[in-house]
Amino acid sequence: MSHAPGAVVVGGDYQGLAIARSLGRRGIDVVVLDDEPSIGRYSRYVKRSVRVTDLRNEQATVEAMIALGDEIGADGWIAYPTREETVAALSRHREQLVQRYRIPTPPWDVIRWAWDKRNTYRRASELGIPVPRTWTLRGVDDLDAIDMPPPYVVKPAIKERFIYATGLKALRANTLEELERHVRRAGQLVGFDQVIVQELIPGSGDTQLAYCAFFKEGAARAKMTVRRLRQHPAEFGRASTFVQSIERPDLDEPSERFLSSIGYYGLVEIEYKHDVRDGQTKLLDVNARTWGYHGLGQRAGVDFPFHLYADQLGLQPPDSGAAATGVTWIRLITDLPTVAIAMRRRSLRPRETARSVLSADVGSVFARDDPLPSLSELALLPYLAAKRGF
Repeated sequence: MSHAPGAVVVGGDYQGLAIARSLGRRGIDVVVLDDEPSIGRYSRYVKRSVRVTDLRNEQATVEAMIALGDEIGADGWIAYPTREETVAALSRHREQLVQRYRIPTPPWDVIRWAWDKRNTYRRASELGIPVPRTWTLRGVDDLDAIDMPPPYVVKPAIKERFIYATGLKALRANTLEELERHVRRAGQLVGFDQVIVQELIPGSGDTQLAYCAFFKEGAARAKMTVRRLRQHPAEFGRASTFVQSIERPDLDEPSERFLSSIGYYGLVEIEYKHDVRDGQTKLLDVNARTWGYHGLGQRAGVDFPFHLYADQLGLQPPDSGAAATGVTWIRLITDLPTVAIAMRRRSLRPRETARSVLSADVGSVFARDDPLPSLSELALLPYLAAKRGF
C-alpha cells in the first residue's frame, strides 16, 4: 500500500484517530487537519498533522484543504470529514475539491436531507418511518399549536451552531413556562425558523439504538447495529460513551429505505429511540459521516473507514460486511462522569456498570500498539473540559 493514495482526516479527535488507525495499520499515509489541539497528531499512524485557525467556516475549510493538498501533493487522496460543518463544506464545495481529492461525501442535494432535521423528519414521514411528534416554529406565538402535555424537547434543526454556543444537543422543558423560555433562548441563538419542539420519548440507554453502514447503490455493503447504552450529557448526549453491538434486523429496512430514497453513498449513522409507549422505534438523527464510536466496528469485524477507502480505489474490502454482536466500546473520560452522575441518581446497577467499564472490548483512544494519544489526552483534559465539556 506504500504507493497508494493517502487520506486527509479533517478533525483529529478520537473519531479522527480511529480513522487514522484503520488506514495507517494498512500502510496508508494519513494526514490530520485540525483547528484544535489534536490527540491524533501523536498517533504513530499519522504521518503529519497540520493545525489551522478555523474549520468551522466553510470557505476557510475549503481553502485549508486546497492549500494542504497543494503542499503535500494529495492528488487522489480521500477526504474524511468528522464534523457536521465539514460535511457541509465538502458537499457544497465538492466540484472545487474533487480537482485535488476524492470526495466520498455526496452532493448537497443528498446531504441536505441529513443536515437539516426538518428535511430528515419530512422525508421519514413521507416514507412511513416513525419519528417523534414534531413542531417547527416561526416564533413563540406558534407554541399554541402544540397539543400535547410536557415534557418537551427543544432542539435546533441544524445543530452545530447551537452545540457550540450551549455545549448541549437539546433542552428539556418540563412545563409550558420552561418551553417558552427555552424556545426564546434557542431562537436567539439560531433563529426561530430553526427551532424544533418534539415530544420527549422516555427511556434510558436500553432504548437508544443506531444503524451504522457503508451504503452504496441502495444497499448496505457493511453494517452494524448498536445499543448506545450511555451518553454524555446523560439525557441528550452530544456523544455516546458506552456502546454495544447488537442484533436488531428491524432497523435495516427503514434505514435502507431512507438512504435509498435520497440516493445516499458513503458512511452513515442513523440514530433511533424505541418508544415503549407505542412500541415504535423512532428515527432521531442522520449523521452523514463517521460517528464517534465507529472504532467499535473494527473490533467487531467491520472496518468502516477502510470499506470506504477500498471502494473509492476499487479494492476488495477485507471483511464480510457483517458486524459481530456483543462487542463493547467505551469513551472512558466521558463515561466515568456519566456513570458517577447516574450512580448518584441510582439509575444504574453498580456491579453491572463496573463490569461494563472494566471489561470493554475497545476504547475510544487507548491502543496497545499506539499509546501516545491516550497520554496526550490526559494532558489535554483541562482544555477539553473547559472548551467543550470533554
